[in-house]
Amino acid sequence: MIRFIPEESHMKVLSAEFVLSAKAPAHYPPAVLPEIAFAGRSNVGKSSLINTLVKRKGLARTSNTPGRTQEINFFTVNNRFAFIDLPGYGYAKVPETIRRNWGPMVETYLRDRQTLRLVVLILDIRRDPSDEDHQLIEWLQHYRLPFLIALTKTDKVSRNQLVQRQRRIGEDLGPSPTTPVVSFSAKTGVGKDRLWREIKKAVVLDTGDNL
Repeated sequence: MIRFIPEESHMKVLSAEFVLSAKAPAHYPPAVLPEIAFAGRSNVGKSSLINTLVKRKGLARTSNTPGRTQEINFFTVNNRFAFIDLPGYGYAKVPETIRRNWGPMVETYLRDRQTLRLVVLILDIRRDPSDEDHQLIEWLQHYRLPFLIALTKTDKVSRNQLVQRQRRIGEDLGPSPTTPVVSFSAKTGVGKDRLWREIKKAVVLDTGDNL
């Protein structure tokens, strides 16, 4: 049986600001701050997760129309590190040209961005991982990028279903024993402190500071 243990994150978000949106490296902001990227299929709750972490309702734009975000969005947090909102993938109604562009755009960022320190791969706990999810994990492993898996919308399943879905997704993805898997709910806040702990570890390794 899984027990959710309350855990203080000790992370005060004093500022969280949108910087810019970009499709190509030439338009990225300068690679100065350590970056935490968030990736996942359209409509998995990526924007809600980011907004919950920084306690800002409208920082990352949420939409009832999946696939709306088609650029890489850069945000600064406390002027110390950056959150990167990668465009969602896998939504069938997005035009084919946009779907084709997703792979090169995201892979270029993952491959070339020297300040990237951690990727948060977001999955809806109620859905089985898609081909695109598997492809993204292969990219992350190929480029030897640290990542964790966040299972969102856990408030929409029972405790028994939660355990079953965690097991099924784990068997499907086969992440290494060192890959953290965090169950998260933007509605209840479950998993927020654990995510902050992993983010802080990635940033502290880069800056040497105690956040």
